Amino acid sequence: MKQSILLDGPKFQITIKRLCQQLIENHGDFSNAALIGIQPRGTYLAKRLAKELKEMIGKDVSTGILDITFYRDDFRMKGSSPLLANSTQIDFIVEGKDVIFVDDVLWTGRTIRSAMDAVQAFGRSGKIELLVLVDRRFSRQIPIQPDYIGIQVDSIDSQKVIVSWEEVDQEDSIVLITEKK
Repeated sequence: MKQSILLDGPKFQITIKRLCQQLIENHGDFSNAALIGIQPRGTYLAKRLAKELKEMIGKDVSTGILDITFYRDDFRMKGSSPLLANSTQIDFIVEGKDVIFVDDVLWTGRTIRSAMDAVQAFGRSGKIELLVLVDRRFSRQIPIQPDYIGIQVDSIDSQKVIVSWEEVDQEDSIVLITEKK
């Protein structure tokens, strides 16, 4: 197995700050916008963004967590059903708000499609945008494109992109794993 480090250390934090700057350019003080982290790994990025945005704009940004387990198109397929569902925590009104979905890696687009279905249970948002830390450009199965991108990776299906978070993995990094043949 070959591992290539795509992003780590200070560059990881700089990427998060850059994403926050882009969000501020488009949403100002976030009075009509909210971040929603997609379970499980998008929640770490959403929390980091919310913390950084608070430091930059001086106020809390509405932030939620969305569990898409029961909205996935592979939920009932043999061998793919989850042991336990994650939790959804959205304690603000979604109706009319600009919702920014946050996820660590955009690959096929199926997770985002599921998130779009799931958020409808909380009202009709004014607009939905997508922020991802890693965009795997050549693997899309559904025509979904991110509005905000940390880094883009040109990878094939047999490769894996692993995002590690200091909160749970003891380091911030993005690694591309290629199986040797």
